[in-house]
Amino acid sequence: MHYLPRHIEKQIVESSKYFKAILLLGARQVGKSTLLFHLFPDMKTIVFDPIQDIYRARADPELFLESFPAPLVLDEVQYVPELLASLKRKMDKSDLKGQYFLTGSQNFSMLRSIAESMAGRVAIFHLDNFTPQEILGRGDAEGWLPSYLENPESFYRGRETFPPPFPPLVEFLFRGTFPATVDFPTSQIPRYFRSYLQTYVERDVRVQEDIRQTAEFDRFLGIIASLTAQEINASQLGREIGISPHTARRWLDLLSFTYQWHELLPYHGNTIKRISGKKKGYFKDSGFACYLQKIESPEGLAVSPRLGALFETWVVAYIHQQSATLSVPPNAYHWRTAGGSEVDLILERDGKLYPIEIKCKTHLTKADLTGLRAFRETYSQNAIMPALVIHAGSEAFMLDKETFAIPWNLL
Repeated sequence: MHYLPRHIEKQIVESSKYFKAILLLGARQVGKSTLLFHLFPDMKTIVFDPIQDIYRARADPELFLESFPAPLVLDEVQYVPELLASLKRKMDKSDLKGQYFLTGSQNFSMLRSIAESMAGRVAIFHLDNFTPQEILGRGDAEGWLPSYLENPESFYRGRETFPPPFPPLVEFLFRGTFPATVDFPTSQIPRYFRSYLQTYVERDVRVQEDIRQTAEFDRFLGIIASLTAQEINASQLGREIGISPHTARRWLDLLSFTYQWHELLPYHGNTIKRISGKKKGYFKDSGFACYLQKIESPEGLAVSPRLGALFETWVVAYIHQQSATLSVPPNAYHWRTAGGSEVDLILERDGKLYPIEIKCKTHLTKADLTGLRAFRETYSQNAIMPALVIHAGSEAFMLDKETFAIPWNLL
């Protein structure tokens, strides 16, 4: 597969001129090492291992750094936490910028260690799976979200949809957006995710946490994948699997720390209630979630009752990816009342609210605006911007004077 440009390339290169180190975080196999090799092809790369002590970096970090002078790429650096203090001392001896480029696939351990040892010396970036623009080789272009936030009245005018031969929606969701799956035959996608799951459990999960109940954890992954795009109750989840609520919550956090899962706080005018309310959870990749739910083909997904949830899963992930390219990303929430009114996604920026509904259907009606209207009535004193309904059709149009409908494949 030829290299496909990524949105954050320019930001990484620019930051390397002002920071001594760059830390690139993201899930396993999202292309972190490939991106750095493309940007700095002449720079030496050391790939660390959870078992083997490569070049005795854990045993003698000072000697390791003397043996491999900067500039240097240190790949999967979470496996060598002993190295971080020595890295800090090494960087403090020189004012040169762009000395070290680090990658990691475990969020919590990496950020905690970096915060303690290299604060102020490192610029942190997050790399997710491919966006549609990156799949199409347009990594230098931004999606529609920045334009929507700046000018929601006209952001979609003149924009294109994904050109052929971009996969149809159901195949696109089934395939997912890991870089390796872009060129895979559809029949080989489940095999890829089977291998990915094994590697993820062995090299990330077991290293991060001593999980001995592998059967329970496998069932946990399957159940949580079926709950993507839903409010999560850790106590109920634990009972279904036969584990304690504390363990269920810890395993959910583990998925988040390894970039497989993310959650939205509920929106409420009272900030305290946002923190205490039920979170809504999403798998990061729709293809991986399909595999964990035993959906074996695009045809199987097309008739699955989970199709709508998996569509929402991808849309929320895509909006999150677009947000990450902004200098100040908006806050993201979900909204649901005790009476059942809901809005899938609420973005908050500069005191303004941007409500977004996600509908896996090609023909929208006024009934699809029920949740948006309820939200406007509930928060009539707030600055609520024109809303979006992202749908599975192919046209952009106005549903009413306050709501735009845009297709899932709007560039």
